[in-house]
Amino acid sequence: MSTTTAGIDVPSGEPARIPTPEPGDARLARLSLNQRSIPSWSVREAVDGCVRAGVPAIGLWREPVAETGLDRAARMVADAGLRVSSLCRGGFLTDPDPAARGQALDDNRAAIDEAAALGTDTLVLVVGGLPEGSRDLPGARRAVVDALGELVPYARERGVSLALEPMHPIFCADRGVLSTLGQALDMAEPFAADEVTVVVDAFHVWWDPALDAQLTRAAGRIASYQVGDWITPLPADTLCSRGIPGDGHIDLAGLTSAVAARGYRGDVEVEVFNQDLWAADGADALATIVRRYAELVAPHL
Repeated sequence: MSTTTAGIDVPSGEPARIPTPEPGDARLARLSLNQRSIPSWSVREAVDGCVRAGVPAIGLWREPVAETGLDRAARMVADAGLRVSSLCRGGFLTDPDPAARGQALDDNRAAIDEAAALGTDTLVLVVGGLPEGSRDLPGARRAVVDALGELVPYARERGVSLALEPMHPIFCADRGVLSTLGQALDMAEPFAADEVTVVVDAFHVWWDPALDAQLTRAAGRIASYQVGDWITPLPADTLCSRGIPGDGHIDLAGLTSAVAARGYRGDVEVEVFNQDLWAADGADALATIVRRYAELVAPHL
């Protein structure tokens, strides 16, 4: 097993605990860089960075793909030999206004087409928060169910699953009215297991006392496993409150083992929204991600 100099972890500045694995290291076989972890990188830069670091997969976001051009981005990834673990994001389906709802459905159909063109079968859905001025949380959730009914046939024809991402309750009002894996499964289970799936994001679900039982229920329907960490104190911008794996409170060894025990064999995305990480040099940030993943996640898959 070959390694390079350990280097310095960012953003903490603490020395790395293990050397940086080199390309071809078996520990990296299922690692995927979620593109939002290094948002300063274009698709070209992210693809090149993954190749240099030996990261075999990438989780793409629609906005940088659009900036690059869909066909060009698809060629870049394919030519580099990378897998696209997921496309983020569709969703935002809770507005009851007919015009807004129609626009959201059209945008999700476009996202489904983009996922198919990029060669991934997983479109991550951030379902949306409460519509402006609304306090009708059950109504917002019903709107998501109705939208799934309209989108599933379109996605099925294109070989794309709609992957519901439950989000931590702090985001319920503005981003995701699905707060638990159980709620996501309630919406997913009326559909075939490859039509509506779920995302298990450590940052969002680690706190849930029912998580173990819901992971058992989710077996065969987990489309994506994402890792980050829960740090305290939370920064003022809670959207950017994720820690690099190992910097926070989540039992990633236990959660990863639990996800693996339910039969998940897909890529594992490291998704970290963190201003300090984002401010670091992209190559240094990725090296830290690679080290932390190899030490804290890969041994438990």
